[in-house]
Amino acid sequence: MNSNNDPNYAPLRDVAQSPEATARYLADVQRVLLDIGKNLETLAHETRVHLRDTHVEGDRWYHARMRAMPVEKALGNVLKNLNNLTEGLEKSAYKRRAHDEAVVNTAKGRKEKELEKQRKKNPPMLQTAPKPPQQGGQNQNSGYSGPTSIYDLGRESA
Repeated sequence: MNSNNDPNYAPLRDVAQSPEATARYLADVQRVLLDIGKNLETLAHETRVHLRDTHVEGDRWYHARMRAMPVEKALGNVLKNLNNLTEGLEKSAYKRRAHDEAVVNTAKGRKEKELEKQRKKNPPMLQTAPKPPQQGGQNQNSGYSGPTSIYDLGRESA
């Protein structure tokens, strides 16, 4: 449906809208970068061997090594940056998924807060407990209606 003639066409819009598609895309990019990294490691090793074997007449044993160090350092920095980039791609895929989960949880949390706020504003009416029957005298049917202490017995027990 997307075409290059469409003025609203954005090639990665569909990928950006889905965390699964974003993760797949970033994994593909990471895979390509790791392949490039393997080639760069091989290049760095071969460059190191060649540069350290290049001697000029009058060199001492360490001169070739000293001349090779800036080149080795530059290639090492490229490899380090490449490794950081691949780690960053992986991290961003996780963060993208976490963002969608946070959005879903935020919506649920807001609904729960709103319900709690409504409960606080309008607390549910509690049913009143049934009133105990008015006792004009002692109720003989209930075992709990008699005196509660031996001092309440009075002359009845004598």
